[in-house]
Amino acid sequence: MIRLMKRIAYALSICALVLFTLHAGAQKKKTDNLQKPMAGPRAVVLRVTWLYVAADLNSQKVDRVQIGREMVIAEHSGQWMRVYANTDVQLEHEGPDTPLMGSPDSTPPPVSGWIEAKGVVEESTPNGDQILMGEAANEESLASDPRGPANAAKSARLLYRRVAEMFPNSPLAPEGAWRAADIQWQIQKADSASRPSAKEREAYLREQMDEDEMKKVLKFYPHTRQADLAAFELLDNKLCGDWQGQEKCPEKESELYEKYANEHPDGPRTAEALYSATYRQAVLVDMFSADGNGNKSNAAKGRAHELAGRLKDKFAQSDYAGRAAALVFRIDQGVPVYGIEHE
Repeated sequence: MIRLMKRIAYALSICALVLFTLHAGAQKKKTDNLQKPMAGPRAVVLRVTWLYVAADLNSQKVDRVQIGREMVIAEHSGQWMRVYANTDVQLEHEGPDTPLMGSPDSTPPPVSGWIEAKGVVEESTPNGDQILMGEAANEESLASDPRGPANAAKSARLLYRRVAEMFPNSPLAPEGAWRAADIQWQIQKADSASRPSAKEREAYLREQMDEDEMKKVLKFYPHTRQADLAAFELLDNKLCGDWQGQEKCPEKESELYEKYANEHPDGPRTAEALYSATYRQAVLVDMFSADGNGNKSNAAKGRAHELAGRLKDKFAQSDYAGRAAALVFRIDQGVPVYGIEHE
């Protein structure tokens, strides 16, 4: 009898567990149904816009949608639209191919509400890619003005990203992706330079810039001007901080710049790369000479002449060609490039 009662109790517990699981599943399904649509027309705001509970300026305000934040349009109603919008999520580590609303593990769910349709660019907006690109350029210009809005650089970055995301077939998409990546890179580079670790000799000891977006420019827009620019920026993470008088730093960096110039012979930063390699060879002339290594010093001098010659032959109209010529003149005259001159 006792054994039978135990079996009945066990069976009842199993039934209760099944019922609880079904109920929880139903609740989860109900909750899931409240989430944003899986797909829909995308849009972006060009101004800080209030999100309302209803299509009425007198209704309760939900939150503010910042410039450049992405939205999914659920429905239109006259001069209003109901949207699922990100509000204050800072998209600092996402690339051009990241899903619209971001990873559920890293970003809160989008907020639903009604916004006024003015100042909104949709995927179907005529010349929408040009409008976003122009507004992004305006924000970027404001970012360089000390009197400009505090978040202008981030707004510009987001708008540039939307060009690539919302209009992937636009001829402006590669430039939008590159500019978005570059703004983030420059912000992080300035932050890295302000840290004490910036003076560390080894690159891995310094705060590194996030390479994700730059690498995606290379991946999605290969053999373009934008890819050439991204590849050059990525060199920053490989450079020494303070050379600390060690020859291996300019040696390594000269190789990096020359390799870049070989792989991107017609890029917009190729002349700069060749000059940077020339400068480091000129520095090595002084370093090896100071160490009493005449053979290596002479070899570095010859390499500097070769690189300066390449600049003169291919980029004669560039300032970098003239700067390289000045460098080799100095080393030929025995005028130090690196260190303090002693008479």
